Amino acid sequence: MFVNTFWSLVPPIVAIGLALLTKETYSSLFIGIVVGALLATDFSPIGALDTIINDGLTAAIADNAGIFLFLVILGVMVALVNATGGSAAFGRWAASHIHSKAGALLATFALGVLIFIDDYFNCLTVGSVMRPVTDSHHVSRAKLAYLIDATAAPICMIAPISSWAAAVSGVVEDYSGFDLFIRAIPFNFYSLLTIVMVLFLCKTGMDYGPMRRHELNAIRNNDLFTEGEQPEAVEEVTNPRARVIDLLLPIIVLVVLCVSGLVYSGYLNGADNFIDAFANCDAFFGLPWGAIVALAFTVIYFVLRRVISFKDAMSCIPQGFCAMVPAILILTLATSLKNMTTLLGAKEFVAGMMHSASSSLYSLLPAVIYLVACGLAFATGTSWGTFGILIPIVTEVFKADFTLMIVGVSACLAGAVFGDHVSPISDTTIMASAGAQCNHLNHVSTQFPYAATVAIVAFFTYIIAGFIPNAVIVLPIGIVLMLATLFVIRGITNRSGTEG
Repeated sequence: MFVNTFWSLVPPIVAIGLALLTKETYSSLFIGIVVGALLATDFSPIGALDTIINDGLTAAIADNAGIFLFLVILGVMVALVNATGGSAAFGRWAASHIHSKAGALLATFALGVLIFIDDYFNCLTVGSVMRPVTDSHHVSRAKLAYLIDATAAPICMIAPISSWAAAVSGVVEDYSGFDLFIRAIPFNFYSLLTIVMVLFLCKTGMDYGPMRRHELNAIRNNDLFTEGEQPEAVEEVTNPRARVIDLLLPIIVLVVLCVSGLVYSGYLNGADNFIDAFANCDAFFGLPWGAIVALAFTVIYFVLRRVISFKDAMSCIPQGFCAMVPAILILTLATSLKNMTTLLGAKEFVAGMMHSASSSLYSLLPAVIYLVACGLAFATGTSWGTFGILIPIVTEVFKADFTLMIVGVSACLAGAVFGDHVSPISDTTIMASAGAQCNHLNHVSTQFPYAATVAIVAFFTYIIAGFIPNAVIVLPIGIVLMLATLFVIRGITNRSGTEG
């Protein structure tokens, strides 16, 4: 009765609406799961309970076990670096080299771009490294969370060597997935224009919407949080033996080993060269593989350096685990909610809408695909699931026009990134909040106006691309539209600030 209909999107709509209304994440997600289970079982109480436990929570824990392990290990490594004084040493170095707020923002952006391998890894690493720097320059945690999120999924989606490229390659049928991903990069307007947006904000210092209040509060009152629950303050450890290398070396080793883990997982999946290995990698195996080896290296390195005893190093394990419990809990509930939409046939419902639109809106179809991907990713909180649903449909619709197929695939990917970027139940959004140690709903509410601004400009750019499928022409037009929009917003913001 409710399967393969609009009702398949009702559970995430309920969860998102409640989260925004009540400012409470856990109960909102759980209520969404309950609604989904009741719809999937035609309101059978016993059947719904069984669905919640087996198809929802238990399946979510099993599906994300590798990522949970990765998160815990990262939490432990952050605790280790803090306990040895490595973070404090980096903070002292940064204070002597980064002299302005703009410099701190640009450094955060640059580090996010450099860590393009995986969005989870990006969010938590950039957050743990840059928090002391941005805190010292009165950057609100909401702004830090936005910078982290804006350089996670958008950067991974235009990086040929990333877990996202591998995921896209894996869902493309009848074509070279990696080749299609590469060709789609210049048309991924949301991701590319997000970079323009971030650089503009960093250089001009402009803020608008709820973010403006957070930033003004951070500057005037040195209050980095403004509202909502705040994480417990971590006492900064000052160790005379600690050096900047004690922060950088574990991160470098972690990056190298995580990349190695991803490639190794690809070879285990049958690849016979490096490119194929990356295209067939398994992030849920490769990232924990690299992280656990990096953790062992880090403990041995710190003990040999005598910046921490072995006993104190082991005490960081429960600390790191506890720090990641909120993120793990939200991720479990969010994944359970996604499972409910799958049971209700969201994929089939969206596929039917796409096929019905394809005949009458051919040149406008890239823009339509973009909107559908935005809505689906926002409602379900998954970009990977979104392009997994839509890409096979897009390649079938544009089978006779390869050029427009590339535009359509890029529109699908861009819309998936936007929906993932702003959805309260998105794993990447959750990870960005965790990396910045920012109240999750504060991050969602402050980020939305920025992401929506880029999304609207990208939509009009896809309308143009449907008629002129040439990135050399359309991308510059999109950049000009983006900058013009930002200058208009800046003028309005300055005028309202003066009047206020």
